[in-house]
Amino acid sequence: MEDLGEIVGEFLMESHENLDQIDRDLVSLEQEPDSRDLISRIFRAIHTIKGTSGFLAFSRLEKLAHAGESLLSRLRDGVQPVTPDTITVLLLCIDGVRSLLASIEEKGTEDEVDVDSMIVRIKAQMDAPTDGAAAAPAAAPAPAAAAETPVTVEDAPAATRPAPEPVAEQRQPIGQILVDAGAAQPADVSSALQQQIEGDERKLGTILLDEGKTQPAAVNEALQSQAPKRSIADSAIRVDVDLLDTLLNMVGELVLARNQLVRGVMEIGDSGLVRSAQRLGMITSELQEGIMKTRMQPIEHIWSKLPRVVRDLSNSLGKQVELVMQGKETELDRSLLEAVKDPLTHLVRNAVDHGIEDPERRAASGKGPVGTLTLRAYHEGGHVAVEVADDGAGLNVERIAQKAVENGLLRPEQIPNMDKRDIMAMVFQPGFSTAAKVTNVSGRGVGMDVVKTNIESIGGAVSVDSTVGEGTVWRLTIPLTLAIIQALTVDCGDQRYVVPQVAVLELVFVDGKATKVEYASGAPVYRLRGKLLPLVRLDRALGFEIGGDQGVYIMVLQADGRRFGLVVDRVLNTEEVVVKALNSRLKDIGMYAGATILGDGKVGLILDVSSLARRSHLAVDSERENVIEKRTQGGGGTERLLVTAVGERRVAIPLDTVTRLEEFPRDRLEHAGSREVVQYRGQILPLVRLSHLLGAYGEEPEGETVSVVVYSEGGRSVALVVDRIVDIAENSTTARRDADEDGLVGTAVIQQRVTELLDVRRAILAADPNFYSDAGDEMLVEV
Repeated sequence: MEDLGEIVGEFLMESHENLDQIDRDLVSLEQEPDSRDLISRIFRAIHTIKGTSGFLAFSRLEKLAHAGESLLSRLRDGVQPVTPDTITVLLLCIDGVRSLLASIEEKGTEDEVDVDSMIVRIKAQMDAPTDGAAAAPAAAPAPAAAAETPVTVEDAPAATRPAPEPVAEQRQPIGQILVDAGAAQPADVSSALQQQIEGDERKLGTILLDEGKTQPAAVNEALQSQAPKRSIADSAIRVDVDLLDTLLNMVGELVLARNQLVRGVMEIGDSGLVRSAQRLGMITSELQEGIMKTRMQPIEHIWSKLPRVVRDLSNSLGKQVELVMQGKETELDRSLLEAVKDPLTHLVRNAVDHGIEDPERRAASGKGPVGTLTLRAYHEGGHVAVEVADDGAGLNVERIAQKAVENGLLRPEQIPNMDKRDIMAMVFQPGFSTAAKVTNVSGRGVGMDVVKTNIESIGGAVSVDSTVGEGTVWRLTIPLTLAIIQALTVDCGDQRYVVPQVAVLELVFVDGKATKVEYASGAPVYRLRGKLLPLVRLDRALGFEIGGDQGVYIMVLQADGRRFGLVVDRVLNTEEVVVKALNSRLKDIGMYAGATILGDGKVGLILDVSSLARRSHLAVDSERENVIEKRTQGGGGTERLLVTAVGERRVAIPLDTVTRLEEFPRDRLEHAGSREVVQYRGQILPLVRLSHLLGAYGEEPEGETVSVVVYSEGGRSVALVVDRIVDIAENSTTARRDADEDGLVGTAVIQQRVTELLDVRRAILAADPNFYSDAGDEMLVEV
């Protein structure tokens, strides 16, 4: 049964249900021969079996079902009356269908079931006199096989309607199974049987194992093969969805009660109660997991209608589109499937209408005439990611920015400092559309905001990434379930919050000595295995009084493709929490994904990790600007430097001139004339390798990425390529001397090592000679 395809398995299950209903209806029809409703219902059921069996190439089943359908058609049209003999023949037909289904399920084929004799009986019944009398032998057809008159069930030969085998015959003796498999000798089995006859109460397999006559694996296989197999018809039942929802709600309440009980037992400390509470927790978790599985369905259920949508829409627009679906077996909670269906359909229609070009434009761009629309679903960190990707023209960021300014959503002076993705996210604003004309498909500015609203209402997120000329990727991030999640409870001040565990990568305790929080341009960072991790202080994000940097915990989180650290006062424990929806006022704050009742009976708010990630970068940029302004005004004798490695040399860059630290894949580096560039946030970012500028030539560092220091000013940016980031350090101006070498302003002893101080202005001009042509350089101070 495991080898059967999913479609065949569903067909067998549905057919068994239809046959059970037909049995009941045929018996009722015999009592009510004039009931047209019963005849029509039986006809539809057998017609469904016939049609599906033909589609699946089960020819014998189709042939038998067709014969039964023909007889039912005569009954439905009133050509032939319903008689007990007619009902008997139809029941024989149904039994034949059951035999074929059983053969398909057990052996994967229908060839061993004889249907010809059943079809002869059905045709004989169709040729019977229409007055209801028994057919006479003289009126029978010439062939001897067809000359038999219809018989009742009692008169039918046993071979025509096979009776179920006795249960005893279905279980083959374990000794015989072991002998047939070559795992035991007949003499050894006979000796063990003799011991049982003489009063030995051990099982046959136990005797053989104790005497070393067979192997445990062989006995286990024999026991498994001896157990009767459950048929497909008995392997599933239909359950009302409302009942499943009720069960899920009750399991949620059980989880809350379990958490409160466990906490109380832990406070008492009785070992017996602790063991019982742990057992209860394990059973509750298994029950919850089982209930959740009953609600999970593959995403293929909502994808199945999209090929028709793509075909009809592409034909109406004169485009050629190939739909590729990957990961359609990925499962989601059924309630989430319903919520995702409409947004996904809109994204697909939008990709065909706006994304993929017509064949003429694709040919002019050097592409094939057939566009590719890819649906991709996969699991990622406890969520399901669904991507709608096309290889079309991509989003025109400049056009989106222009439209946003026209609609009053942005100010012109904001555009140069905005990230490309932030500009593209404007398409999710209500009423926003860049379409030149309104069609019956799109262009009214209604749809993308609904997509975003619907996805966020179920705790998900939607994002877009696009490259002009290459295509666009719309990405939906959806939680596996809305009901129960694993979470960490944390303290911030005197408040308690909940963080979904799927977003937590690791925990770090900061003691201020071996581990400490550092600051880069005023923004807190932590050095995690050689890389700087941006930090978000939860107390600052929530508007509380800001605490110290010692004795705190850093939760390393991953959200929206970004990794950052969340600084909290204490991390308490891990527990399963039941997610409760927030009202609109709390949801509008944007910091919380939901609420739950903790083990002590108090309400805890569940933090929205994605929102924290987005807010963190805004806070970092704001802090950096404030710190740069203060340092420009105040000067100061101590400066903070970013120490980098360039070849075998240590080169320091003032932190005030560092906008961002990035890592770019090597394959993204391109050339524009004689200069290296990279596409970065909607701009062409010029690069300069400090190894070339300073003459520190050597072997290229290994790895698939390059480390760069990005400096931005007045809407322009450049990138300084280094071998690696070493450290952040403070430098006193006393231990310093000037240098005459091009690209350097001096050297200093930093961390007990001689370190060269980069001439940042010289490096920027080496990357972009026109960098200061339209903007002043007051903010950049040579050191």
